[in-house]
Amino acid sequence: MGAGHSHASLDHSEPTPQAMAARSKANRILAAVLIPLALLTLAGMAALWPSGSKDGVSLANPYSTAPGVTFDTGTIQNVVTENCMQGTSQRGTGQQGTGQQGSAQQPPGQGSDCTFAFTEPDKGGSPVKVVINPDVASSHGVKPGDQIRYLNLSNAQGATGSQGSPAYIFVDFVRTLPIVLLAVLYAVVVIAVARWRGLRALIGLVGAYFVLANFLLPGLVEGKPPLLLALVGSTVIMIGVLYFAHGFSARTSTALLGTIFGLAITALLAAWATNAANLAGVGSHDAATLVNTSHNISISGVILCGLIISGLGVLNDVTITQSSAVWELYELAPASSARKLFTSAMRIGRDHIASTVYTIAFAYAGAALPILTIVMLYDRPLMDTLTSAELSEEVIRTLVGSIGLVLAIPVTTLIAVLVVKATGIKATGVTDDAGHGHADDVEDTGALAAAALEERSRRAAVEPAQEPATRRGRRADRA
Repeated sequence: MGAGHSHASLDHSEPTPQAMAARSKANRILAAVLIPLALLTLAGMAALWPSGSKDGVSLANPYSTAPGVTFDTGTIQNVVTENCMQGTSQRGTGQQGTGQQGSAQQPPGQGSDCTFAFTEPDKGGSPVKVVINPDVASSHGVKPGDQIRYLNLSNAQGATGSQGSPAYIFVDFVRTLPIVLLAVLYAVVVIAVARWRGLRALIGLVGAYFVLANFLLPGLVEGKPPLLLALVGSTVIMIGVLYFAHGFSARTSTALLGTIFGLAITALLAAWATNAANLAGVGSHDAATLVNTSHNISISGVILCGLIISGLGVLNDVTITQSSAVWELYELAPASSARKLFTSAMRIGRDHIASTVYTIAFAYAGAALPILTIVMLYDRPLMDTLTSAELSEEVIRTLVGSIGLVLAIPVTTLIAVLVVKATGIKATGVTDDAGHGHADDVEDTGALAAAALEERSRRAAVEPAQEPATRRGRRADRA
């Protein structure tokens, strides 16, 4: 019976008053650190909250049109290649006489060939002849069944077929259906595998985009301090996402502390690298557009915010994984010392570092693949290529994000070990009455898990009557 009580205590079925007091103390310590951080972050968010005014912003809306010009959508019925001058003289198959007369006035063989798509408008009516952009026609192409958005100039003032300009011009593809299908599939897969936690993570993601769209981006437009803006916005996002997806627990709080530490390191390195490497967005069309939009917008500030925000997802991933790994290892061997627990968890962390570092590099390389291809064709030396205006931002983003990620892993692991040893129940011995060794004396992480599982199986065979109570105890301890 004495052995049975020893095993039950090792399985956390009955927390002792001392363990409950230690757990409460550790939670109070976490709260004493995190609550002031949260209040300070919210105060900073209130102070930096943008007014929403766009005074001084001069940006031509590419979707604004002249009187009589509209953006229409339709489905392609047929694709033809014709002489550009002959094709543009036709206003559409539904307009009788005008197209035929214009076509008869053009000399045969004049001009080059263009791609035209006979498109049935979604609003109804006869098919219209839409001219396809040469770059789209040569790279991706169009085919019957594609849904496109086109510029309708047929009702514009002074637009006539004799002017030789197209009446319907391709603008873009309509991608609503495939994107909606992918989003639904993504949500279904996440919820099916992760269940309620996956649903909460998706809702948290929506909240994160709300912060980006209503706080960070307008703040950059109004010229708010980019470093503070990125730090405050990123911290708010991480607090909301972590607690909403994983719940309020010491495990989540530990991951949040590690995430904030990694975020601070990333922000400091990003601020230094942006200035030291003179990242000014030179050569970027988007940066040139922003520069001419408003004198309040700092391209270096936008790049700085991008360096910080781009690493949030991976940083959150490694910190929550390390925190969970420490808790799981502790459950397998609750009598392990803090040093052994840290060493075992860091073995997992090193594997995570090795895999995540090249994950970041490949993700950025994939996003910059068109630029990489162009730079490769220049046939420049490797060092000149990596430090060029086209690639330096991606290289620095990879390095800064990786440094913050790597440093966050040992810090998160250390915090998790200290918290779990304070909140958990300490075992009273490392051997049972029969002299069997427990898992806390095993050095290797894999052997540690194997030994602990073997010990649990042996206990379950000896004491099957205590299994329901043991499971309830584990659930209570995890909560």
